[in-house]
Amino acid sequence: MSNARGALGKYGEELAARRLADAGMTVLERNWRCGRTGEIDIVARDGDALVVCEVKTRRAGPFEHPMAAVTTTKVERLRGLAERWLQEHGGAPPGGVRIDVVGVLLPTRGAPVVEHVRGVA
Repeated sequence: MSNARGALGKYGEELAARRLADAGMTVLERNWRCGRTGEIDIVARDGDALVVCEVKTRRAGPFEHPMAAVTTTKVERLRGLAERWLQEHGGAPPGGVRIDVVGVLLPTRGAPVVEHVRGVA
């Protein structure tokens, strides 16, 4: 990944973590990696539920909306990663596991647009 793209992603994840915290969630981990299987951008707790959160950041322009980048294949990968995270951290909480997506759109001018969609899977 290029430095510019990495910085863009890191900035988007920071905005996403703030949005989740502002919504009352507790961020437990960021950028949790599972070998070559993949990475969970943010793991958070929302009450008694565990939230696995995918963050997509895009600059404004002719590109697809950040949320459109989360395909069914990506969601399936996130489910598998969530299972691995739970195995390493003591199992599922009473409220179960939810997969959320935060899309961050960075306009040419003005404040970033941060959208949080709960329970995409």
